[in-house]
This record gives sequence, C-alpha cells and structure tokens, in this order.
Amino acid sequence: MKIIRQLTAATIAAAALAFAVPPANADMTQEQVQELLTELKGIRAALEKMSAPAPAAQPQEPVSDKVAMALPANAYSLGKADAPVVMIEYTDLQCPFCQQFHNTAYEQIKKNYIDTGKVLFLSRDFPLDFHPWARPAAIAARCAGDQGKFWELRNVLIANADKLSKEMISQHASDLKLDMKKFQSCADSDFYTADINKQVAEGTAAGVNGTPSFVIGKMENGQLDGVRLVGAMPYATFEAKINELLAAPAK
Repeated sequence: MKIIRQLTAATIAAAALAFAVPPANADMTQEQVQELLTELKGIRAALEKMSAPAPAAQPQEPVSDKVAMALPANAYSLGKADAPVVMIEYTDLQCPFCQQFHNTAYEQIKKNYIDTGKVLFLSRDFPLDFHPWARPAAIAARCAGDQGKFWELRNVLIANADKLSKEMISQHASDLKLDMKKFQSCADSDFYTADINKQVAEGTAAGVNGTPSFVIGKMENGQLDGVRLVGAMPYATFEAKINELLAAPAK
C-alpha cells in the first residue's frame, strides 16, 4: 500500500527555511536558481492545497534532534562496516537540495571520511510526493543494483536531478552496459515499491520530513545513537559533527 505523507504547514514552512538558501560560497547558475524557485513553488502549492486552517495548537516542546534507531539491514552502503561513525542519508533523487549536497559536500565527505574508513555511509530512499520522478529513479537505481551498478546509476541520477525522465534514466542505464531487458522489466514492476515505502516509514520514525536529511552517530549497545541533520549544508557543518563524534570517548 502506498504511504501517503500528510504534510503540515509547519513542516513545509520549516523545509522551505532549511533548504531555500544555498551555502554562501555557492556559485549558483541561472538554471540552479530556477530549479530552487521551482522547488519553492512546489512547497507553496502544497500549502495552498490544504483546506481550512487547523485550530491553534497548544505550545509544544521543541522537537529533539536526537535519534536512536536500529541500523537498517541490507542497506546500500559505502565504507567499512565497522567504521566508528555511521551516516545515513535520506534522499529524493529529484530533489534539487539533494543534488546540491551530492555535487558539493558529499565528495569531500567521501574522500576524507568514507574512503579512509572513518564513516560508514548508507543511502535510504525518501521520495517526496510532489517530485514525480523521484520514485521511478529510486526504483531504477535498485534495478541497476541487481546488476551490481546501484551507486553508479544512483549517483548520475542525483547529479542530474533536474533532468530526470524515463528516456534519461534508460539512457544512463544503457551507458552502464546493463542488461536492458532485465533492467526495464524491473523498472516497470512494483517489485521494490514495498521496500521503498518501508524506508519512508523508517525515515519518518526518525523525524525526517524533508530531503536531504541525515542521521549521524555511533553504534551503542546494538543501535545507532546519533543526531538528525537537515538540509544541504556546507561541508564544514558535516566535518564538525563527524570530528566531534570521532573524538568522543566510547561509552
């Protein structure tokens, strides 16, 4: 059964604030600016579709950024399985902010922490309902994974999030020399739908309501004990949190 996320005005507004402003040192092209404006229009449209205003809510305690969760089983991952720090990304392959993270901070994180055995990086799907190609792209990456090319297709799709289409996805799959008959049969099926829905539910339980979102922490007593970070933040933000965790004594 398809999971339907009921987005509240507060959630969407928070997402807009978290993701609307790129890093101060980013060199934004006209296409990137337009993509961000389109994303914000999607957020605004979601707000306008809501019916009557909800009754005034009672004051609530601030939402904690602390997360304790089981380490996802059978997740696509990069890095040493026993790395001291675990970083989970909840991503939408059509999200311009996920694209921004992938094309900037991710490469430095991979070079300095994942490839050096300090961070285990997990990719989890969190396709948003107003991105029509996010779910097909997530399925396509998994179908490529059936042929040992998950990361190759995932990375090229998210790096080109603003160009996703059926033809574009098929072309990149073909460029990877996949068995296209098997790939297309998989991509056109519902085989991975339930697992993607499970990952959305997992992310929601961890407090994820926008993309990209991250859970970064250490394994303690068989579970991941960490914090939630939200948005396409600059590399320095991730660097500071990872170094803090690496320096923390074991409990």
